[in-house]
Amino acid sequence: MLRYDRPRQMLALGMAGLAGYTDAIGFLAANGYFVSFMSGNTTRLAVDLVAQPSSAWVPAGLIAGFVIGVAAGALVTDLAAARRKTALLSLVCALLIIAATGATMGSAALLAGTMVLAMGALNNAFRRDGEVAVGVTYMTGALVRLGQGLAARIGGRETGAARAAGLLWLSLGSGAVAGAMATQALGSAAPALAAVAAGLLALTAARIEARS
Repeated sequence: MLRYDRPRQMLALGMAGLAGYTDAIGFLAANGYFVSFMSGNTTRLAVDLVAQPSSAWVPAGLIAGFVIGVAAGALVTDLAAARRKTALLSLVCALLIIAATGATMGSAALLAGTMVLAMGALNNAFRRDGEVAVGVTYMTGALVRLGQGLAARIGGRETGAARAAGLLWLSLGSGAVAGAMATQALGSAAPALAAVAAGLLALTAARIEARS
């Protein structure tokens, strides 16, 4: 994340917060399955195949939806060129609006299905040479960089990587706390706030890319 300027770093933190918020809502709506954490869903798929085969279609469907979302997001960013983050976040916002509609209709399938598409797409926000440079929906890589950064600091080679990775993790964790609290307080209205947040991030991205 350090290779990006401060406005883009802040945008990445905002996206991580959105991912945490959305994943918490999806986790609660999907009875312990995830809409952004596919390692967890892979483990759930494996366990369900052995212990409860009739439920294995749920994590399998979420994993497939995530991959489709990633592909859709990649196509959008490739077509949008210089305005790729704005276009991508607009797509995410549209998907989250559909998810919020599903929540008000009482459809957990529509809610989780469109959320997982949105979270898959969001991973294309920071790409370099076709690879994800900053993962904003999963934190294993950030925690690895945090540990490596701490080791570098102990060895007298401070790079700032630990701080950046820690902030990214805290953003996702804080978003997840907010998502859980919003679900308890607002119920089916909570997903609408994710759509609003995505819209605000899209406007922020538009301002950043307009200055570039």
